[in-house]
Amino acid sequence: MSQPSGPETGPAILAASASESAPTAVVAHERIQVVDQCNRPCGSAWRSQMRRLRCWHRATYIVVRNGRGELCVQRRTLTKEAFPGGLDLAAGGVVGAGEAVHRAAMRELAEELGIIATRLPQALEFIYAEQGHRIFGSVFCVTHDGPLRLQPEEVVEVTWLVPDEALALTEATPDTRLALELLLRRERGGGAH
Repeated sequence: MSQPSGPETGPAILAASASESAPTAVVAHERIQVVDQCNRPCGSAWRSQMRRLRCWHRATYIVVRNGRGELCVQRRTLTKEAFPGGLDLAAGGVVGAGEAVHRAAMRELAEELGIIATRLPQALEFIYAEQGHRIFGSVFCVTHDGPLRLQPEEVVEVTWLVPDEALALTEATPDTRLALELLLRRERGGGAH
């Protein structure tokens, strides 16, 4: 196993405790940028409305790697409304109403992992429309070898894995898995959708 990082680390990230009871999901009270099926802004909605009505929206996916090429994998809290307790292969989240995608990516990276990026290149865009989610995703990449400051409301712990090991995790959230698969395909010369 790669070197873990964070306040509580270790192999526990790969196996959720069976003794944990599922707490009630907490849905943040925030306005989300809603878009049409062509990714054109068409209004905003409260996060709970966006989820309930299954609105198209934008989300950011920031693939964080260290200098050795290992990927930062995050265990989501059990109170997340989407994929509680799952493993995120990228930091990120939904884009707020009126917020630029690159600003949302920088905000999410700082909130979730405490990484302040001065440069955050966008790598690709993709569509995730599965399991009731309708997302226009934007993938960004950053290399980080410093300390992390985890957001306790969203991230339980992190560990560092080579990308292929991360993709093999059965608990990986499907949207971050797709984002990473497309990024690796592009980086390895196979293009992206």
